[in-house]
Amino acid sequence: MVWGKCRDNMNAETFAEWVRRQGHRVVRTASSYWYDAGPRVYQAFPYHWLIQPSARELRELLISKGAAALRYSTPFDAPDGKVSYHVVLEPSTPYTLETLRAQARNGVRRGLSCCQVERIPFERLAEEGWVLQQDTLDRQGRRRSMSQADWQRICLAAKDLPGFEAWGAIVEGELAASVLTARIDDTCCVPYAQSLRQYLNKYVNNALFYTFSRELLSRPGVNMIFYGLHSLDAPESVDEFKFRMSLTAKPVRQRVVFSPLLMPVCNSAGYAIIERLLHRYPDNPMLAKAEGMLRFHLQEKHPADKQDWPECLTDRKQELLQSLNLWRS
Repeated sequence: MVWGKCRDNMNAETFAEWVRRQGHRVVRTASSYWYDAGPRVYQAFPYHWLIQPSARELRELLISKGAAALRYSTPFDAPDGKVSYHVVLEPSTPYTLETLRAQARNGVRRGLSCCQVERIPFERLAEEGWVLQQDTLDRQGRRRSMSQADWQRICLAAKDLPGFEAWGAIVEGELAASVLTARIDDTCCVPYAQSLRQYLNKYVNNALFYTFSRELLSRPGVNMIFYGLHSLDAPESVDEFKFRMSLTAKPVRQRVVFSPLLMPVCNSAGYAIIERLLHRYPDNPMLAKAEGMLRFHLQEKHPADKQDWPECLTDRKQELLQSLNLWRS
């Protein structure tokens, strides 16, 4: 394993600069930062922040930016929101091979025996990493959600910004798996992770995830690695590998707030139309996101115990509902 020189910590404003460099519009409000993740759709970031913006703040953001919808994460005990989760690694003890389950531990050892894990330049991630990103999106059924130009902007926008790193698992000189990471205060975020399916049976993902996670968590002041949000359009199975690597599903709520102008069609009838369109055009990324946003929005109208729970939280449902009731009593 080869370690590159550790880059400095960064704050949310540096992350915002990375988003701006990609060509997105960034807005700062009292509770958070927001960017145009899609046509007239604003996503709050940093993604791991749990916020509770006031109705006035949301209304002003919708009106001032002409937004159709806003999406953000809020605490699990918040009064509104779809029961959801964040994928995190927040160990109470040092992250070592011994802390992994036997299957994951064996996978890491097998992966490290056939690949080298090291920091890589952003230019290499931008060029060689595109094939990996394409392959990953294809496995998730989201191949059309990003272009090569988009990917290159994402990678190169991180160049010379403090707190960003690119890591790769390399097999005989070829990039087999990679990640883009960004440190924000005490949390390291992983906005993108990708791999080539031809190397999955060599356990390169196990080797890469374990190695860079252990390195990041060993740094002073790093308390958590945030791997991602409960996706709107990807199957939950995309997170199964992470859970096998001792990551956990942190219970949160996700909110999707639509513009008042769209509320007349943001109902079960409108959802049925979107669902039929998506069935007809399954590769359309905009329809997939729209279906997910409307599904999350409609779910939050039900009490927590009546919602459809993510599979990774179902075994803790009664415990979480009890804690929710105790908190509110």
